[in-house]
Amino acid sequence: MIAEIKKTAEQKMQKSIEALKADLAKVRTGRAHTGLLDHVQVEYYGSMVPINQVAGISLLDARTIGVQPWEKPMFGKVEKAIRDSDLGLNPANQGDVIRVPMPALTEERRRELIKVVRHEGETAKVAIRNLRRDANTHLKDATKEKEISEDDERRAQDEVQKLTDRYVAEVDRLLTQKEQELLQV
Repeated sequence: MIAEIKKTAEQKMQKSIEALKADLAKVRTGRAHTGLLDHVQVEYYGSMVPINQVAGISLLDARTIGVQPWEKPMFGKVEKAIRDSDLGLNPANQGDVIRVPMPALTEERRRELIKVVRHEGETAKVAIRNLRRDANTHLKDATKEKEISEDDERRAQDEVQKLTDRYVAEVDRLLTQKEQELLQV
């Protein structure tokens, strides 16, 4: 019973960390990376599909992403989708490949992005704390139902707290890492 509650809490906390990593990957730093275009949708024969299903995405250099659509008619649509995305990028068609240069970040924009990153981190911490609360509630319910003793409940709550502390520390580590990336010129 206790092991099951802890395992469920840990799995959900791990999912919160994964979600945070995905959210942080979308925050643009000065460097180019292929994951930046993951959420860009392209109109493909009447339906919207992720860009990586209609084109190959690669890094041409540290500040330029190369997008190579697999079909000639898709060049214009891919270019338009990147331009219309919320990333603030300006792609340039070079015949056989679309070059997407990463503009340098201004100091003010870096500060704004750090605020966004901190907000994402705080959201993740709240999610982790809510999972701790849920696990503790399950433990209290199990104690009321006489499925576990009060000592076992206290021990399990301590272990859930240690788990929570570990995942909150992981969130802090990821935030620090992302902030350093953003501050690099």
